[in-house]
Amino acid sequence: MLIDPSIIGSTSESKIFEIEKGAIRTFAEAIGDDNLLYKDEAFAKECGHRSIVAPPTFPTTIRVANPKVKFDPSRVLHGQQEYIYERSIVAGDVLRCFSTVVDVLEKEGNTGKMTFLVQEIRGEDLAGNLVYRAKSTLIIR
Repeated sequence: MLIDPSIIGSTSESKIFEIEKGAIRTFAEAIGDDNLLYKDEAFAKECGHRSIVAPPTFPTTIRVANPKVKFDPSRVLHGQQEYIYERSIVAGDVLRCFSTVVDVLEKEGNTGKMTFLVQEIRGEDLAGNLVYRAKSTLIIR
């Protein structure tokens, strides 16, 4: 197996991310989403938010590396991504994020064995309240 399953349950150190208006607007523009919630603060406030809202896939920009997870990036395929929210991410949020290895398994494919690495990033506010979870599956060939 390309990744030792003994790392299941290992967690990275937490990292602080300050969510900025410019980052949200740039991300929304990059994905071609012109929803006013993502760029017009007055509109977002009219809708009950503190500031502009991050698009649902915005946590893709949040990277938290687990030092126990090591692989050759040129051998990786992104297999699956899931986002689960307790509340929207908005500009001005300060999130504490960390990554946990959820599973490591091996499967036989047409071209040989593949290792599946499942990780979850949790984003919490500074009071420790869960804001979102991002679960991803990487396939290492």
